Amino acid sequence: MRFALIALILTICSAPAATAQNLQSILQTFTTEIAKPSRGTVGDTLDAIAASGLPQATPFLEQWSEKNVWQRNDGMFFIGLASGDTLALTDIDTQAISTAQKSDFKQLKPNGGVRRLIGTALVQFQLIDPDVSRRTTAVASIARRPEAAQLAPLLASIDPEVDASLKARKIQLANFLTARFAGGPVDRIAAIDSLSTDTSVEARAVLNLILTTTSGVASAQPTGNIAAILDPLDAPIVSYFALVDAGLAVAKQTPADIKRALEANIIDGRIAGFPLAQMDNAKTREAAYAALVDDGMVPTLITDTLRDATLTDHIFYELYDEPNATITAAAISALAAVDTRVATAKIADLTLDALSLASIFFLAAIGLAITFGVMGVINMAHGEFIMMGAYTGFVVQTFVSNYTVSLIIALPLAFAVTFGAGVVMERLVIRRLYHRPLETLLATFGISIALQQLAKNIFGTQARPLTSPDWLAGAWVFNDVIQISYIRIAIFVLALMFLCLIIHILKRTRLGLEVRAVTQNPGMASSMGIDPDRINMMTFGLGSGIAGIAGVAIGLYAKVTSEMGSDYIVQSFMTVVVGGVGNVWGTLAGAAMIGFGQKGIEWLNPSNTLAAQTYMILFVILFIQFRPKGIVALKGRAAGD
Repeated sequence: MRFALIALILTICSAPAATAQNLQSILQTFTTEIAKPSRGTVGDTLDAIAASGLPQATPFLEQWSEKNVWQRNDGMFFIGLASGDTLALTDIDTQAISTAQKSDFKQLKPNGGVRRLIGTALVQFQLIDPDVSRRTTAVASIARRPEAAQLAPLLASIDPEVDASLKARKIQLANFLTARFAGGPVDRIAAIDSLSTDTSVEARAVLNLILTTTSGVASAQPTGNIAAILDPLDAPIVSYFALVDAGLAVAKQTPADIKRALEANIIDGRIAGFPLAQMDNAKTREAAYAALVDDGMVPTLITDTLRDATLTDHIFYELYDEPNATITAAAISALAAVDTRVATAKIADLTLDALSLASIFFLAAIGLAITFGVMGVINMAHGEFIMMGAYTGFVVQTFVSNYTVSLIIALPLAFAVTFGAGVVMERLVIRRLYHRPLETLLATFGISIALQQLAKNIFGTQARPLTSPDWLAGAWVFNDVIQISYIRIAIFVLALMFLCLIIHILKRTRLGLEVRAVTQNPGMASSMGIDPDRINMMTFGLGSGIAGIAGVAIGLYAKVTSEMGSDYIVQSFMTVVVGGVGNVWGTLAGAAMIGFGQKGIEWLNPSNTLAAQTYMILFVILFIQFRPKGIVALKGRAAGD
């Protein structure tokens, strides 16, 4: 009744308060209760303060809870701050400021229980405070420590709420409180049913709180809302301890207890007629103890057989703390529906993570798919072209402070830098090593080490930041389970763009036609007027340039260091080999396979990402044993080559 009255008053307290009464006069009515408050007596005082609807009630309650309220010797109350022997006083009603001697005042220090009640009353005021920050704080306070007394004022504050997001939060929180604390089962069940579609952690916590249980043991069938009947023989030792704690059985004797009992019954060098010299035999000790039991000298020995028989004679159970079985049944059904939704959401979230990882692998491998898959060149320095692209983005950001503009500049510039580096590398090294894979591997490996050392000399060994624009900050949140960062979405979109671009170049342009011709039959292409050397140079430069753009994208997501290329070179080669050498669609399939496979292994073993990568490499080794040409194998003359 008390809180219903408060809720009614709160709905109209936004109207002008009566000026005939001030807060001080109300406090004087409850002088004793305020000066020496307790949980049992302070309720009427808080009700009166709430019923006043006075705006000064909120700051008074705040200061009272903070122990900043002082009572003068004549009984008047003030808000005060002590400084030495003086007090800086603030009048509760007029807010007039004055000073006085501390000796003329007594500080009010409510205990923790009283402060909690004050906090509850304070939240009721704050829910309809004109300041939105105070209302937000009050809602957050209710969420941290929900109580039945908060439901009525929270419901009353929903309709007057003008902030849309805060109103939605109030409705959600009111639904949580209704499910737990509403007076009638109909309202509670309706609120519980509505939680079956809410996958938030708070909703699951509410349902679990409704389904809390208490374990017990009885000699007869228990009454109440039974959650489960337990089998005590599943954990006989623990169950017997519970039986002893409940006073339904005596404690099982330990070897030390048996020894003390035997020692206490030594008479003339014998125990129950058995000589002490025979007590070193376990069977003799058992026989002596059994004889003492027959004589009534010691309690019956609790053997494992007797213990288990005693356990089966009793009923071990769990009772719901909620006495209404209909409510717990609704909560069980809702929680099962929520668990199903959460499991589905986790699968969707894992799929998004796998797509994101696959897009990163695809970006890193698409350039290698051209240089290795099309040209047959094993370029161990491909990862360093990714590193060069990332450092290009970092250099651009040092000169262009606008991250969006710097990103727009960095992408084509990274392509140009790495395209040029690739052309130089092809002209100076690669062209002399065609059809000599071992020498090519060693030469490019040496170049990769040289490029790493060059990057360390220029940029140092410390990781450099490559900051994403504000519009890429944060994540796209579907619910409490499914979310993906905007950077990963951007990388995914970029991977799709490059897939379309590469396919267009290879299928719809003269360069692509010439690349395919040189790949399938260099001699015939040369006889048709195509310069294989120029095509090889352009192809290698194109693959290197794409690696540079991939470096900018990956740098927004991962660390930018001189060794960052090494983190992706193995996955890039695996992607190309598994997908099918010389096929862009194969590279896409390989990236998807490795991305989904690695995320699946991480889901099974989430504490060790390195182990997931290792298992993935082992899986790839086994896969190529059964399908050596990859997922999408080349056909025709190219396959024969």
